[in-house]
Amino acid sequence: MTTRARTPPSEVALRPVEPRDWALVRAWVARPDIQSWWGNATAAEAEMRLVAETGPALARIVLVAGEAVGYAHAIDAAHWGSALPTGMPPGTWDADIFIAEPAHRGRGVGEAALNQLAEEVFSTTFAVALSVFVSLANEPAIRAYERAGFQWQQVWEDPIHGPSWMMLRLRGAQ
Repeated sequence: MTTRARTPPSEVALRPVEPRDWALVRAWVARPDIQSWWGNATAAEAEMRLVAETGPALARIVLVAGEAVGYAHAIDAAHWGSALPTGMPPGTWDADIFIAEPAHRGRGVGEAALNQLAEEVFSTTFAVALSVFVSLANEPAIRAYERAGFQWQQVWEDPIHGPSWMMLRLRGAQ
């Protein structure tokens, strides 16, 4: 097995989603590799647009050396209502991310983007934690979240993806 060179974190950046990005995001979520973790394209895009149109929520394009390679967002978890698992601390924000371009996967781009997203959430909100929900079957994502300071909390039965880890990164971690 060959090890892929890690992308220096200094080459990874986040920028707000702009209207011109929706065609690219729509093409990404239509791909089977993205749908395997995000569900069908219509639901994924609806979630992303909800985040983009919600007050203090953060919808971001992940860039590597200025090239759009993925998407990330964070939103106050209270917006998801009663569908959240028990045990999530009040004041938690929920994050999601994907690296769409295969050439940039497994190189630390997701980890760097998550660190930047967490820094932005914790510096601009009163969030006490950042949560992610990741399928037990998606070990590469679980390991990337761990490297970005997220800790396993509990298994939650996701209605779409089945058993998933609820992972938290507490304010001040990492």
